Amino acid sequence: MKIATSFCLPALLAAAACLSTVSALRAETGTLRMQLVYGGDPVKPAPIDVNKDVQFCGKHGLTNEALIVNPTNKGIKNAVVYVYTGRGTPDLPETEPAGANHVLANENCRFEPRYIIAQTGDKLTVTNPDPVGHNANLNFLRNDPQNFTIPTGQEKSVDLVEAEPAPIPVECNIHPWMKAYVVVLEHPFAAVSDEDGMIEIEGLPAGEELTFRIFHEAGRIDEVTIDGKSESWRRSRFEVEIKPGMNDLGTVTVPADALSGE
Repeated sequence: MKIATSFCLPALLAAAACLSTVSALRAETGTLRMQLVYGGDPVKPAPIDVNKDVQFCGKHGLTNEALIVNPTNKGIKNAVVYVYTGRGTPDLPETEPAGANHVLANENCRFEPRYIIAQTGDKLTVTNPDPVGHNANLNFLRNDPQNFTIPTGQEKSVDLVEAEPAPIPVECNIHPWMKAYVVVLEHPFAAVSDEDGMIEIEGLPAGEELTFRIFHEAGRIDEVTIDGKSESWRRSRFEVEIKPGMNDLGTVTVPADALSGE
């Protein structure tokens, strides 16, 4: 017995060390970073044809916000990237529901913000600081669909109970140019690109190859160029093996013809 124990001890110690290394790696987190840029001349948003509540809505210089490209560095604003948790993807670490309240305002005859990222258990509060009435039509697929009017100075809240399979459009039936999106996920690993096209998602579990999905309302992003190298993101998904610390994809160029801006 002593011989067998002595013989097995190195193997047991090696296995324990391996498990310890894996556990330590999983305890660490990484950040995904990228900059999305437009592969063409920067587009100028077209003005909105304001045909309702013209006296108030018509004085705000409203433009089509479906595609916003930074004229200086061609950064693409309002692209959403999030960890995809479909079949065959690794389990994410459990996270406590934040219970956050996200405010979507009908402000100056447009929704502000354009995109809201929420977790299950959060709440969405739609407000109306405008002097004209608005409507919010939330086309949920898994949560209860909502379609309600919001008089001046009032608000209405909606519980976000279920994760949605895709970003959900929000529309105002009174002012048809108004649009926003609500992203409801079971986890917090998501971000929206800023005015420079920058995206950062923090707290990702290290030691895992994660699948990410990218969404932009102006088109489908399937073919990109990353630091001069062409890549195919099938079904707008891509994989990254997350390492501890910063995982920087660099500059991701999206072909101009992929985003129509309509």
